[in-house]
This record gives sequence, structure tokens and C-alpha cells, in this order.
Amino acid sequence: MGGCLVLGLGVAMLLAADLGSDGFSTLVNGISIATDVNFWIINLIVGAVLVALAALRHVRPGPGTVVQVVLVGIVVSVGLDLFPTPESLVGRALLLAAAFPVLAIGISGYLGSHSGAGPAEAAALAWDPPFAFKWTYSAVQAGGALIGWLLGATVGVGTLAVIFLLGPGVDLVSRLLRLDVHQARD
Repeated sequence: MGGCLVLGLGVAMLLAADLGSDGFSTLVNGISIATDVNFWIINLIVGAVLVALAALRHVRPGPGTVVQVVLVGIVVSVGLDLFPTPESLVGRALLLAAAFPVLAIGISGYLGSHSGAGPAEAAALAWDPPFAFKWTYSAVQAGGALIGWLLGATVGVGTLAVIFLLGPGVDLVSRLLRLDVHQARD
């Protein structure tokens, strides 16, 4: 649960920097724009689909799967009030840079609890093995960002940073903290 709190703060920092969001959020936003359906409804649908697809590859959801979605959402909502968007580009870039270690610690922490993965992480873990999580996570984020952008969502330097840096960052943090991010499989 502590990892989810930290992850929520990291997501709030990423969003407050206003330089682009993660690929999963970009995907949800793009579908929401294209269908004119509320973001939270699309978020639930896309999340359920990704968790179901991961389950087909034997990554079992657990209580942490639900806790991650609910708790991170609440913390992001509260965190956005704590982290106003800086007016200067330098301030926004510093907030974006500060978000990355927080995100990596949060993701590593909640996955390391082995209580179940959230949607984007479950989709990435479904392909580890044969591919390392740091690369499958990047692929999931890139695919989400591309589809979301094609459907009308905005991408930015923050989106690109998530795609290229967050998967390797989670890998590094999990190794430093000696946490195994892999979840139970059938």
C-alpha cells in the first residue's frame, strides 16, 4: 500500500509538471476524446482489458490490482492540489525530473509487495519473460502513447521520458532495493 501512495505522488508530480503524461493515461485520454466518454469510465474499461489480457498470459490479478487503481487515483487527486504547475519552464522541468525517482520507487514498492499489478504493469509483466520488464514496460507505455496520440491526446517530453526512462528506472530501483517485481503466475 505504501508503494501505491508513493506512486500516486509521483503521478501527481508528473501531471503537475504539465509536460506530458504517461502512455497509459495518454491512451485513456485519447479514447475518451474519440468516443466522448468520461475519462474515468474509459480508465476502468482499459484497465480491465489490460488486466484480463495479462491474466491470459498467466499474470494473476490480486487485491493490489484493485488497490493500485483506487488508491493511486485518490492520491493523484489530492497530490495535484499539493503540486501546482510551476509557471516557468525550468520549474516544470525540475518537477518532471523529480517525479521520476518517486515513480520508480512507487512502482517498485507496490509490485514488490506481490499483491497484484495494476493495468499497465500487468500488461508489461505478461511479456516478462521472454523480455525484461524494463523493456516491456517501455513498450506498453509507447503503444499507449501512440494510440492515444492518434486518437487526439497530447504527448510531450514527459511522455517520451516515461517511455524511455521509467522502465529502466523501475528495474534499477527494484534491484537496489532487492525487490522482485514479478507477480504470481498460474
